[in-house]
Amino acid sequence: MAGQKVELIYEEYERFIYHLCLKLTRNKDEAEDLMQDVWLKVVRNEKALEGVDHVKAWLTTICMNTFRDRYRKTVRRSQHVMEQPDTLDVPILDLVPCAGPTAEDLLERDDLREIVQSKLGELDVIYRKTVLYFYVNQYSLIEIADLMKVSIGTVKSRLFRAKQRLKEMMLLDETAVGYVGA
Repeated sequence: MAGQKVELIYEEYERFIYHLCLKLTRNKDEAEDLMQDVWLKVVRNEKALEGVDHVKAWLTTICMNTFRDRYRKTVRRSQHVMEQPDTLDVPILDLVPCAGPTAEDLLERDDLREIVQSKLGELDVIYRKTVLYFYVNQYSLIEIADLMKVSIGTVKSRLFRAKQRLKEMMLLDETAVGYVGA
């Protein structure tokens, strides 16, 4: 029974996990290796599936943690070597927690959080709900479509329009413009 559940989850989320792995590693072969490690952990922890409410969020967490573990291991090995790995770049470093954020980072993050929350409050209710379901509650598109009684295409359109509208509002706000890339 549990094995069937893992199989169903694999069928539904395999592409999502692969694209997340590819985004993290930026290398097809490494993405496939990472994905294999992720699914191995899922199979090993299939008993934990019974207590999982949001499978996508659970899988994302496993994927991110597996990536961080692999990255740290690579960095530890490369500390004894003169050159860093070829795949090392700044966006990947952003994913690995450092000793702690600086005071400036914390202030900037708080400012940005306030601005985004303010702009979210200005969005039409339908767009705000869709954004919150997807990004905050991490519901899948299917779950949002069921909750809102609309098609998946409508959910995608609402997410797209909401992001566009948020970006427009941020660009029009002098205090927020520094946080938004044009």
